[in-house]
Amino acid sequence: MANASKTTRELIEGRAALIVIDIQASTFIDDSAVRAIDNMPGYKERMLKSRIAIDKARDCNIPVIFIQEVHRPDGIDFGRELDGDEDVHCLENNPKTDIAVKEMGFLADDYLIRKRRYSAFFGTDFEILLRGLKVDTLLLCGGLTDVCVHYTFVDGHQSDYFCRVIEDCVAASSQEAHDAALRAMEYLQNGARQPLNAVLDAMDVVG
Repeated sequence: MANASKTTRELIEGRAALIVIDIQASTFIDDSAVRAIDNMPGYKERMLKSRIAIDKARDCNIPVIFIQEVHRPDGIDFGRELDGDEDVHCLENNPKTDIAVKEMGFLADDYLIRKRRYSAFFGTDFEILLRGLKVDTLLLCGGLTDVCVHYTFVDGHQSDYFCRVIEDCVAASSQEAHDAALRAMEYLQNGARQPLNAVLDAMDVVG
């Protein structure tokens, strides 16, 4: 049954933070035909668009939080992660695992959360940081739409944050998975899917 009494929300409710999920160096230095994780067509270009959101957030004094997936070289923290389609990836001390510093304009004093699993909330101090920053709305960009973005969105939703995913600035393992994940997130919060231009305009209002 459709929710007949749903509340219309602002794109940004309260204080926002831009969450840049797993935009790491491998996206820009690994052109292998076969990758440890499949990427949909246009993946790199969608990640590059995130820089527009990052620069705008900085101009509007909106905190930017970078999320980095990283695993120990002995693989002890992969858990069940390699039971599916993904091969070994994001190992510590591999240059491909680094944040894409140049492309994303990453600064030495930026907030950085390192995670061992898909969700930025799981086993990290992400929520402690959000509480300290008094954040209400999470603006999500990065990859994968169907995995780390989706799982972070769901945990944010369950933790009562307003969650918005910037459609132009996320990409998945496939186009089909991308579309399905966006639908799933919109199901949880009406207005979750937002185009980059709308997010930039909302940043201007609160900035």
